[in-house]
Amino acid sequence: MQEPAGAAIGGRGSMADGHRAAYIAFDRFPSAKGSAVHIRHMAAELFERYGGGLLCVLGGGGLPAYQREGGVEIVRFGEVVPNWLDRAEAFTAWAGEQLAPHRDTLELCHVRDPWGALAVTGRMVYEANGLPSVELPYAWPRVAPSTLAKIRELEQRCLSRAEAVIVPSYVIASAVVDRGVAPGRVHLIPNGADPVPAGVPRPAAAPGRYVVYVGALQPWQGVDVLLRAFSRLADLTDLSLVICSSVSPSRARPLHRLAARLGLEDRVSWQYMLPHEQVAAWLAHAELSVAPLTATPRNLEQGCSPIKVWESMAAGTPVVASDLPVIREVLGGHGRLVPPDRPAELARAIRVLLEYPRAAREMGERARERVLSWADVRSRLATVYDQVESH
Repeated sequence: MQEPAGAAIGGRGSMADGHRAAYIAFDRFPSAKGSAVHIRHMAAELFERYGGGLLCVLGGGGLPAYQREGGVEIVRFGEVVPNWLDRAEAFTAWAGEQLAPHRDTLELCHVRDPWGALAVTGRMVYEANGLPSVELPYAWPRVAPSTLAKIRELEQRCLSRAEAVIVPSYVIASAVVDRGVAPGRVHLIPNGADPVPAGVPRPAAAPGRYVVYVGALQPWQGVDVLLRAFSRLADLTDLSLVICSSVSPSRARPLHRLAARLGLEDRVSWQYMLPHEQVAAWLAHAELSVAPLTATPRNLEQGCSPIKVWESMAAGTPVVASDLPVIREVLGGHGRLVPPDRPAELARAIRVLLEYPRAAREMGERARERVLSWADVRSRLATVYDQVESH
């Protein structure tokens, strides 16, 4: 079977007697999103430790429902369920069915969300990259408070059952401790990025001089703020904005309309769902990278560890980002921070960095030095597994 690009996760062993480990994620894998990069590295650490395993993820987009890669079985949930909550419940039931033949051999399950956790009956590591009770209102603004309360209850149950809870930032660590998780069971493992090699070729479609945004297009990402800021740089006629979107063009239509209203059609280059290895080149040849996260509960109360920022740092590309705790935690002062949700302030910061390219390059190089590699991240994860196994 031809492997989808980016699916390689390692692991050797025999499946004849059942798997010893499983990784479950209510995410499509592989994909152009940062979450897929994270899944690939974390699952690889788990499966190399246990000689293979079972990876249960979302499918769609032409991905095969079943794939075997050495000692790793990848199974994908592809049922079309329009309602998001109904789909999550169906995924839980499906994941339980996938785990059932391995109940007697499974030693550890690593999950990324409550929908996977609810399918697990044995020892579990819970990776709290996000909290659906916080994120869901951004996708479904009309979701009922009673529904959010039920989801929060499910999250609480899963967090309480986990042997260890992994979080990517201090902000979300505080959030899960506030929900009653003992601090000793909470382990901080930020995202990472591997250094971009010198001399990476310039993308053929790259404009002459550009700033870049990489990532998804949800409202809390602040891409609308970036477009409004870029419209204030109309005098910089040789400058373009490149948006490397990890989602399909259909998801970008509202932002396309905004760009048109702002008169930016000829100054914005849209790149969609690029293979991850191509994104590094777009970052490396940009004047600077922008992470305009908004000041919403999703970013302030839940928190995150933006892979777009880590990868910009790994490329040595200076970063202009919103002044939020989650950003300060990653950049460590080696970036230009601006108040969130203020296009004029963002435009001014971009302009200043462009006017002082030497200082910008030096800032990017300092940021590169503090990047965690994925090997560093995996080492921290291995330490968590050690602690779980010793109990």
